[in-house]
Amino acid sequence: MKNSKSKIPFKQRLAKKELIKNGGRYLLLLPAIVFIVIFAYLPMIGIIIAFEDYDPARGILGSKFVGLENFKFFFSGSKWLEVTVNTLYLNIIFIITGTIASLIIAIVLSELNKKIFLKVSQTFMTLPNFVSWASIALFSVAFLSADGIINSLIVKMGGNAISFSTDPSVWRFTFVVIRIWKGAGWGSIIYLASITGISPELYEAAKIDGASRLQCIFRITLPLLKSVVIIQLLLSIGNVFRGDFGMIYPFIGDNALLYSTTDVIDTYVYRAVRTQSDFSKTMAVGLYQSIMGLIMVFVANGLTKRYAPESSLF
Repeated sequence: MKNSKSKIPFKQRLAKKELIKNGGRYLLLLPAIVFIVIFAYLPMIGIIIAFEDYDPARGILGSKFVGLENFKFFFSGSKWLEVTVNTLYLNIIFIITGTIASLIIAIVLSELNKKIFLKVSQTFMTLPNFVSWASIALFSVAFLSADGIINSLIVKMGGNAISFSTDPSVWRFTFVVIRIWKGAGWGSIIYLASITGISPELYEAAKIDGASRLQCIFRITLPLLKSVVIIQLLLSIGNVFRGDFGMIYPFIGDNALLYSTTDVIDTYVYRAVRTQSDFSKTMAVGLYQSIMGLIMVFVANGLTKRYAPESSLF
């Protein structure tokens, strides 16, 4: 028996022991693994399309290989730099403002003592997340039109009406406000859950020492939320090169007057290839966005590992 056991490698015996001990947990995890493999990893075979003159009739393996030809339509023009800068600028603003707004909402909700009011407030704050961008864009006409609610208030206060349909400078701020309204309440859930997990004894000890509510927030709550905030930021950075097409296009559409501040990679590519149905070019740009996002994640994680190693992803 000893000889037979010694013939089995140590790692295999350890893996067998682990499966026997936690077999039920791995079984519960199996559907999620299968789902990720089918819908996240197998479709990556389609990356080949970015280097082909893809023909649906011939399929991926039968289409002609053209190398980097599909990338030229995006990088050869003068617009690629502008839309890339717009994409990065808007996403960075969304990440920073969204994180701050979500933190504020989570902290305010955690300070509420009445549970009924807390539940009602949280429900109303998370409700906008389930409204589609198309519906929000439709309702925004009543607010952003020349004689809409916002311009009416500005004129009554003695200011000049804003031309949302022709002035590109106002749209970055407008998108930030709309984005916070829609997503900050939903984003606060994870921070509120983290605050709930903080030991009440820390707050009690601080109050005994004479700490005020604000001091408890800045000395206990925020420092203990640092790791969660950093992880959320690292996960968001992976999509920093992807423009939110579903948000921007319903508001801007094909209004060329607003492109200078609102045109992102996704909207630009959509307009460029919508009449051609060119899968290869869209895949090429998608690959560019994915690679740049991956690089950003590695860079951000490297900086995190250096200055806050306990909060890094890997």
